[in-house]
Amino acid sequence: MHSPKANPSGDRLNAPPEPGARYRDELNHVLLAVARGDRTSFATLYRQTSAKLFGICLKMLRDRGEAEEVLQDVYITVWQRAATFDPGLSSAITWLAAIARNRAIDRLRRQRPEHLDELAGEAIADEAPTPATLAERSQERQRLERCLQALPERHGEFVREAFYRGTTYVELATRLSVPLGTMKSWIRRSLMQLKTCLER
Repeated sequence: MHSPKANPSGDRLNAPPEPGARYRDELNHVLLAVARGDRTSFATLYRQTSAKLFGICLKMLRDRGEAEEVLQDVYITVWQRAATFDPGLSSAITWLAAIARNRAIDRLRRQRPEHLDELAGEAIADEAPTPATLAERSQERQRLERCLQALPERHGEFVREAFYRGTTYVELATRLSVPLGTMKSWIRRSLMQLKTCLER
């Protein structure tokens, strides 16, 4: 299946509201439908999130053309990796924002590595709470962190990479020089342990 192309300028003016519980639930369902290959849901996801993700890219890159190119890459990545999204681990907007930040950082590393330190300082100075910050403050996130810390050594890190940062299993396996099947098995067992821990 070919990746559908997102239009990085068409719907940007229709910014979504800050996500409340209902908005988060609806967006989670849309992203899960994208994971099943639903192109209509992909278009809906783009309409509801592109303004926010473009804002993240533009703030980090400070160049509109580069931000639009990265935004395009973000949505191609979302289409390809939507099946790795788990609403039990993070909200859709948190997952999407993490991909946008990582893609922008990748672009900075390739083109303007000297800007990374300055960018990190801005991130610390920014007092506006992001969806990721709000999630981290929640009781659910605190419980999740405790359960992640209880996993075998480094397995919690693998789960964070896969579900918060959008890293694929292939990338993780390559980075650690382990078979892909081994990495999938580690993460699968870790998710089962997390589920048990969170249900206590």
